[in-house]
Amino acid sequence: MRINADTSICIGAGMCALTVPKVFDQSEEDGTVMLLQEEPPAELEEAVRRAVNLCPSGAISIA
Repeated sequence: MRINADTSICIGAGMCALTVPKVFDQSEEDGTVMLLQEEPPAELEEAVRRAVNLCPSGAISIA
């Protein structure tokens, strides 16, 4: 699993960081998504998929 994050469409809702803080964080400057792990371990796959589905702007996706 590889995660893509598009900061140009991120609205800074923070659902990703709240759902999987081991994988996502938010920029202190503008609150947009920051990837801590582009290829998270398999045990986080379900949580990452949940975070992708919760993202209101569609800024994160799985490749």
